[in-house]
Amino acid sequence: MPKHKLSIDPKPLDLDLRPGQSLELLKELHILTREGKLNQDSRRKLKQVYHLFQFIEKLLKELPASDTGPTLADHGAGKSYLGFIIYDLFFKALGRGTIYGIETRSELVESSKALAQKLGFDRMRFLNVSVADSTQSTDLPEQIDVVTALHACDTATDDAIAFGLQKKARFMVLVPCCQAELARALNQNKALNLQRTPLAELWRHPLHTREIGSQLTNVLRCLYLESQGYQVTVTELVGWEHSMKNELILAKYIGQKKRASGERLQALLQEFGVEALMGGRYTLIAQPQAV
Repeated sequence: MPKHKLSIDPKPLDLDLRPGQSLELLKELHILTREGKLNQDSRRKLKQVYHLFQFIEKLLKELPASDTGPTLADHGAGKSYLGFIIYDLFFKALGRGTIYGIETRSELVESSKALAQKLGFDRMRFLNVSVADSTQSTDLPEQIDVVTALHACDTATDDAIAFGLQKKARFMVLVPCCQAELARALNQNKALNLQRTPLAELWRHPLHTREIGSQLTNVLRCLYLESQGYQVTVTELVGWEHSMKNELILAKYIGQKKRASGERLQALLQEFGVEALMGGRYTLIAQPQAV
């Protein structure tokens, strides 16, 4: 059998499916065809989701046991590939806990609701709301254990972080995408900064502006999380051949707020000449903090 084809046996070897995993789910998500086949694009997508799940599963197992089970909020859920896979591989067997998919496109929310009902995934909830507005939603509990955001575009990742901070998340799992806000801020004062500091040469050309903006955005996010009591690890999600948006930020709440991280964040904003444009995004840093 050619390698790109799948048997419809309950345990197709080239996908390394876990016992009890739903092939019907993979078909409904159009990762598998009705004949059980897998094309190259679907293989790449599935590899990313599986690899991310391995990180998330480890974090879920670290949570203290509770009668209600863990809570997970998936921001910018789209078709909820990630949420459905996590539910199928972890929450389903656990028998408790709830996953919340947060998505602005109403048609995707409705289709996800229908699929969850069809598959009997009755502890999945889907909210038609923006990441920013989700902090005010009464349909979400006051505390969320795990916050995920897979390729949430531009400032949606920052909104997911703000959500996680408000909900006192024990873990955040973030794969940022399209970090354009800071690049726009760098562009706004480019001429002035070229006169002020030779560092501005790093973003003089438009291509470099996007690259520096993306890199600096994620550095600031990590410092912000550290300043609010999180231990942060940055790694690759999958190989660069699969996705250029490949940076994975893992944050674990340890309760030790780092004053130095907040100070370095503010120093970077000043050094890059964007403190007036970006400083309002990191308002919690101004609050009294422990060393």
